[in-house]
Amino acid sequence: QVQLVESGGGLVQAGDSLRVSCAASGRTFSSYVMGWFRQAPGKEREFVAAISRAGTVTYYADSVKGRFAISRDNAKNTVYLQMNSLKPEDTAVYYCAAKSAGQISPRRMEYDYWGQGTQVTVSS
Repeated sequence: QVQLVESGGGLVQAGDSLRVSCAASGRTFSSYVMGWFRQAPGKEREFVAAISRAGTVTYYADSVKGRFAISRDNAKNTVYLQMNSLKPEDTAVYYCAAKSAGQISPRRMEYDYWGQGTQVTVSS
């Protein structure tokens, strides 16, 4: 089992950058595929990005490709989401998630563990 705690959210202006982090407990962090999802008010939770166990493979939603970058530091049990050129439509609660089996995936239901989320608000 793994516990996930997100941090780094906040209020920024359109065009700004922000990095959110997710710290994981336990000694098996490197055995999990990690993902970032987001949920805006009144909308379903949607996939943002995912990264393989070794950090060598990444996958992004079309809406953030070229603007966001996911990375991980297995020595620090942490996964990051660097968000650049932020837009008001990026406003959401951002969640990290851990997937114990299989390869990276955008499918929410395949992720076993979730953090509590961190709010990112982008003003226009």
